[in-house]
Amino acid sequence: MLVNDVAEKLGLKILAPGHDQEVTSGYVSDLLSDVIANAEEGCLWITVQRHLNIVAVAQLKKLAGIVLSRGSEPEAAVLARAQQEGLFILSTPEDSFTAAGKLYALLLATK
Repeated sequence: MLVNDVAEKLGLKILAPGHDQEVTSGYVSDLLSDVIANAEEGCLWITVQRHLNIVAVAQLKKLAGIVLSRGSEPEAAVLARAQQEGLFILSTPEDSFTAAGKLYALLLATK
């Protein structure tokens, strides 16, 4: 399932559109070092972090995008950098646990 499809089905707000690619899984963490060590290419990263370094980590790991939980929205510079890199940044009003559960169920249903 593509990022745009996930966003539509889960009601995620697109803050920065990116290159639409297949979402292979999800990963939840607020520690950048944990994401670098463990997130898989193609996953959607769910986090409350909203600073510029999240874009660098997502690019490094070739993630499908970043979902900011609890309605977080980053500064304009973060969104501009994400758009420049072709990286989706999405937002949900839900907490990380709920967002991850819904993403898991959606991806499981499409297999």
